[in-house]
Amino acid sequence: MTIYHIVMFKFKALLPQEEVQDACEAMLALGEKCLHPTTNAPYVKTLGGGKDNSPEGLQNGITHCFISKFESEEDRKYYIETDPAHREFATMIKDKLDELQVVDFTRGEF
Repeated sequence: MTIYHIVMFKFKALLPQEEVQDACEAMLALGEKCLHPTTNAPYVKTLGGGKDNSPEGLQNGITHCFISKFESEEDRKYYIETDPAHREFATMIKDKLDELQVVDFTRGEF
């Protein structure tokens, strides 16, 4: 069961661009930094992400979006609750954001 994990940020308006860039690179790097507790291998499949460029105007202030996937509920649970690389990232980014949204889904479940 593949779980898609979508993370959306609204960075603070006065945050320097280099800090936004660093935070985005750190988010993408989680795909390599997050290691499975039993295999010690990367387990987060980072599909990509970046700055919003939609012309529709429906972002509600969201500035950046990232998509990852997990192969199991156990992997997602470990990532959210325990993974040290993810926890370090979450601590680093929280003061840079005005808003954070997370949406997960499993394909075909309606």
